Amino acid sequence: MMPYVIEFAGLMAVFSILIVSPGADFALVVRQSIVHGRRAAVVTSFGIGCSLLFHIGYTILGLGLIVSKSLYLFSLIKWAGAAYLLYLGVKALREKNVGVSDIAVDLPEKAAEAGRISGSRCFLMGFATNALNPKAVLFFLSLFSSLVSHETPIAIQGVYGLLMAVCLIAWFVAVSTFFTLAPVRERFVAWGRWFNRVTGMVFIGLGIKLATQQVN
Repeated sequence: MMPYVIEFAGLMAVFSILIVSPGADFALVVRQSIVHGRRAAVVTSFGIGCSLLFHIGYTILGLGLIVSKSLYLFSLIKWAGAAYLLYLGVKALREKNVGVSDIAVDLPEKAAEAGRISGSRCFLMGFATNALNPKAVLFFLSLFSSLVSHETPIAIQGVYGLLMAVCLIAWFVAVSTFFTLAPVRERFVAWGRWFNRVTGMVFIGLGIKLATQQVN
């Protein structure tokens, strides 16, 4: 059991850097927190965590290697991911101002306002944002190839993946909680339409970067 603990510790040492690095997932959770409230952001976080299990699942099964070696499949994921980020960006730019009346930190009287976007939509947004990231294919493939022994049973590798997903969800739930604290959220809401413009440009920038970047 000790070798597995050491192996998992090595995985988490590298993975923890990925967790806290700002990217499309982080931008999405922050936006969900400010615009739609804590419930939407938390559900989005679970979508991101389940997408991580998706990445780890096909990596363990060896499908990640097939995708990484296929220029067509890899490009398909890349362009789909870029298109989705651009869609999120344009959608944010076209939205109306984030008004003070939209502020809801999961208080009973604001529950209906916070839940105006469906849970299933929030979950799918989180899942798609992470799943359509071709870098994740290479990241988990290289991570498991270099740090996980070929002799480690698939069941144990699955446990690694489950624990990593739990840690990722916990991180984004913490992010959701912080950005829906009344003082924090009010400060962002005060930006009004500028908040939509900034987050929209962030998504568009990430989409363009993904579309133009060459991944070797």
